[in-house]
Amino acid sequence: MSSNTSSYICPTWPAPSSVRAYVSTRIGGVSGAPFNSLNLGLHVQDDLAAVHQNRQLFASYIDMPDSAIWLNQVHGTDVVSLPCETLPNSADAAFSRSINQVCAVLTADCLPVFFCNQAGTKVAVAHAGWRGLCAGVLESTLAQFDEKERVMVWLGPAIGPDAFEVGEEVREAFMSVIPDAVAAFKPAQKKGKWLGDLYLLAKQRLVAAGVSQIYGGDYCTLTDEARFYSYRRDGKTGRMASVIWIDE
Repeated sequence: MSSNTSSYICPTWPAPSSVRAYVSTRIGGVSGAPFNSLNLGLHVQDDLAAVHQNRQLFASYIDMPDSAIWLNQVHGTDVVSLPCETLPNSADAAFSRSINQVCAVLTADCLPVFFCNQAGTKVAVAHAGWRGLCAGVLESTLAQFDEKERVMVWLGPAIGPDAFEVGEEVREAFMSVIPDAVAAFKPAQKKGKWLGDLYLLAKQRLVAAGVSQIYGGDYCTLTDEARFYSYRRDGKTGRMASVIWIDE
């Protein structure tokens, strides 16, 4: 494995040794401004050759198999089971039980959520922006596992609870699904605005679905500009990748 450890983060969770999981940072790539430097998103108007080189670099940093499937993410709830003969037009989560099959999502403020079972034989990762989270992308991903109570989850880098300003409609949407979501919102300085806690909202949904082993949730992509891309902060910017697979 490369020594360029500033280019990725390893989840802090008690996953089996067969499970490999990483989140890229913005450090260690070749993209120029405003994507500097390890942008892994092809859809953000970065130089395509630079993005492909960044993907190769990231793969070399973490010894990633050459099997990553990059999804067309639409803030929905669809989950693709990999490998598959025909990739769907869009999906916001990927699941696999195959060795060396890499599941991947791209984020820049939205919440990447990693899943694995205690046996280390099934893994998944979901892209959970507020729309997908509210609509049930985590529950859709959990449905791929047979025994939800034996699934562990790690919440990766996302916009933090003191930075995610939303309108009343977002608060009401979550509260209509789980009334306890009221605890995940506090008044913002702007009248009629709220600060939402994506991490707490995800934890509430996971606990309600029967998951007890939940880890992570202590980053803020917006305030940590040195390490993370943030769409809310910068607008035109790059994307981090969250990847997981079962090792040989």
